[in-house]
Amino acid sequence: MNFETLLLEQREPGIYLLTINRPQALNALSPRVIAELTSALASLQADAGVRALLVTGAGDKAFVAGADIAAMSAMSPLEGRAFSLAALGLMRGLEAAPFPAIALVNGYALGGGCELALACDWIVAAENAQFGQPEVSLGICPGFGGTQRLPRLVGRAMALEMCVAGRAIKAPEALRIGLVNHVVPAAGLMEKGLELARAIAARGPVAVGLTKHLIQHGQDLDLENALRLEADNFAVLCATGDKREGMAAFLEKRKPNFTGQ
Repeated sequence: MNFETLLLEQREPGIYLLTINRPQALNALSPRVIAELTSALASLQADAGVRALLVTGAGDKAFVAGADIAAMSAMSPLEGRAFSLAALGLMRGLEAAPFPAIALVNGYALGGGCELALACDWIVAAENAQFGQPEVSLGICPGFGGTQRLPRLVGRAMALEMCVAGRAIKAPEALRIGLVNHVVPAAGLMEKGLELARAIAARGPVAVGLTKHLIQHGQDLDLENALRLEADNFAVLCATGDKREGMAAFLEKRKPNFTGQ
């Protein structure tokens, strides 16, 4: 697919790299970027061969420095709501995708950039990465899910500090509070992402997708119902060809050949 603001490429079998390609604007999320990200994600979700998605920003200064302020400054309330809802749909699409998404944060991940990273399943940060929700300094609140995903990940107190005081945090602190999974030198960011993606791609894709679903949705249920949801999905997986292949490979001491069936 051809995009104006994105680059989408297959890096290895089953592993795709999606790059927001607006380095001159620090990869800011304009309405066009949101629309193209949504379109790219839909095409990937329609491809049963996708096993993992890496998401990053072009250049070495920013993953995404935020939403496009020039575009937002002229928005009416109705236009602002439509922009927010479109972005929220994208973020929910990332969460609902049957394959994990890994954010590779190279530089600034502020506002909408932090929210995009939060919607991914893993965050790998370069040592120079910075995270923040500075929207209150513009007279607005986060609009792409930051007030809801951030406290679920780092707790209410830290989320309030980041969203209400607008404090940005650097990569080491982001790792300490559980916002990111790994911090690596900038030069090793892509390789670390590929390492994680390869580990995912080697597993049964149906099991990966359902396990992701369980972890995401079980947290919003009481423990008893969450455990029942797990048991139901365990039963579903027992009927798959991947389950038969995985267990046969284990017993035969060979690598499994998963097909996603």
